[in-house]
Amino acid sequence: MCLAVPMQVTAIDGFTARCTARGQERMASLFLMQHVGIAVGDHVLVQSGHVTQKVTPEEAAETWALYDEIFRIEAAQGAA
Repeated sequence: MCLAVPMQVTAIDGFTARCTARGQERMASLFLMQHVGIAVGDHVLVQSGHVTQKVTPEEAAETWALYDEIFRIEAAQGAA
């Protein structure tokens, strides 16, 4: 299963965006989002090397909160 990761755009060069989240940096294609105005500072979902959706900062934070819960449960199950 492949999950989209909420990230913030820090730079754009043509159809490539540099995105960061939690100290990690990734390059992601903007090709699928040509019809949407993506700008530096925007929050986006990155999946399989592509920006797939523009989201609000609140939606990005909510998604990370859900992922953190998943990670917490997985860690607890692994420790049991």
